[in-house]
Amino acid sequence: MASLTLYPEDERLSGSARTAFNLYMVTAILLFVVIMSVGLTMRLSQATWLKVAPNLFYELLSLHGAGMIGTMSLASTAAMWFFVRKYVQLRMWAFVTNYVLFMLGVVSILLSIFIGHYGALWTFLYPLPVQGMGLWTPQWSALFMLGYLFIGVGQLLFYLDVARGMTARFGNLARAMGMQWLFGGTVDPDHPKAIVAGAGVLIANSIGIVVGSVALVMSLVNVFYPEVKLNPLVIKNLIYWFGHMYANATMYMAVITVYELLPRYTQKPYHIGRPFLWAWLVTALYVIVVFPHHLLMDYAQPRWVSVMGQVASWVGGFPVFLVTAFGALNNLHHSRIRWNMPARLLVLSMFGFAAGVVPAILDGTIRVNLVMHNTQWVPGHFHFYMLLGTMAMVLALMYHVVGSLKWTPPNSSMDRLGFPVFFIGGLIFVFGFLAGGHASVPRRMAQHMVEAWTVTDKVGAAGGTLVVLAMLYFALRLVTGLLAAPAPAPTAGQGHVATADAAG
Repeated sequence: MASLTLYPEDERLSGSARTAFNLYMVTAILLFVVIMSVGLTMRLSQATWLKVAPNLFYELLSLHGAGMIGTMSLASTAAMWFFVRKYVQLRMWAFVTNYVLFMLGVVSILLSIFIGHYGALWTFLYPLPVQGMGLWTPQWSALFMLGYLFIGVGQLLFYLDVARGMTARFGNLARAMGMQWLFGGTVDPDHPKAIVAGAGVLIANSIGIVVGSVALVMSLVNVFYPEVKLNPLVIKNLIYWFGHMYANATMYMAVITVYELLPRYTQKPYHIGRPFLWAWLVTALYVIVVFPHHLLMDYAQPRWVSVMGQVASWVGGFPVFLVTAFGALNNLHHSRIRWNMPARLLVLSMFGFAAGVVPAILDGTIRVNLVMHNTQWVPGHFHFYMLLGTMAMVLALMYHVVGSLKWTPPNSSMDRLGFPVFFIGGLIFVFGFLAGGHASVPRRMAQHMVEAWTVTDKVGAAGGTLVVLAMLYFALRLVTGLLAAPAPAPTAGQGHVATADAAG
């Protein structure tokens, strides 16, 4: 069984490892603030509280969509690396190369949007990127897509290194996921949950990145050789296959934080068993085939593909959600948890993870999808589990690492104020979207001409303002904390500070 020591020695960062981790997390938290401010700007514009020209709105929307998922993936990758490296040998060059390629991708995307005025959104759906209607040229679209390729190649290199490390220790990825215990035998209680989840994520998302790369290369060929015509339905399927898996992977990498940290703050073991192993196997398979639920409104789609997406939406999303949520609740029950910042954020992340999946599954039902999919219901469910789920997991890890430098969990008065501002603002923000979807307010529209539609826009803008204010504080707190010099290790007589009971 994993140790319940709050700050174990095998997690302590120094030298190049600490520098690389800080680069990931400091970059991520600063980008979060910038990209969230972009999102708030768009909500203020829809609420008629701020005037943003439509062409600029779609440029900002392209930046927000691509930037938020990319940045969340950067932070979640750092979370996966932070824990997986304890169990298998990972190469620093792969981790650093991923960061360098990510930053090249960011620069490419920023140039294409703010210099080239690209505004065809994160989906780069053929043939829109090459038909800028005088607002942007195909070459700027190519730079945007090249930025995606940089980010994808870096992520794939990281996954390949993780796969190499897991194979070297466990023999193959199937054994890393614990598949040898699916039908019998005694599950090793010391088999790391981080390895099970990490192996499932890298299998699924590696396929997604390869699929996305195929779509990107085909689209780039079309940019420079327009006579090469592409099948729009095939390209759309490839794009959403890639996009859905990439977005889900950010959440599944970040949830490793809950498996690793929650039992330390509750001082109760988080047991691994056959249901956990089955859940992750089903999820790794489900996330590969569920993407057609984004395409249920495409009448030209083969019926069997739509049926596959529908069934997968109903069945595949529950296993990991159930074992994670049940495991977390069981871990909290009769625990000795102390409500410092990491503990609060970990529990909040389970709420966001659990509650956010409900409107997602509803939208994945075809009769609901026909009414809701082109409304604000979709960004509502997406922001729910990304903002209050995945973001909370990432923030919990950052706070935990800051605490490890001082050997005590952070819990200042400003932390205790920032948490409810983030939580309440996040709820108001996502329910502004969900209420708008319920009222059939369309999404992806720069202007809402119907006055009644702006009511939920105003609610969302108010909640978004609170979230951005909280994130500004978190950024200042976490950047200074991560870059601070570590305190000396406690003496033997002060060893109690290394347990969650020392929180205060």
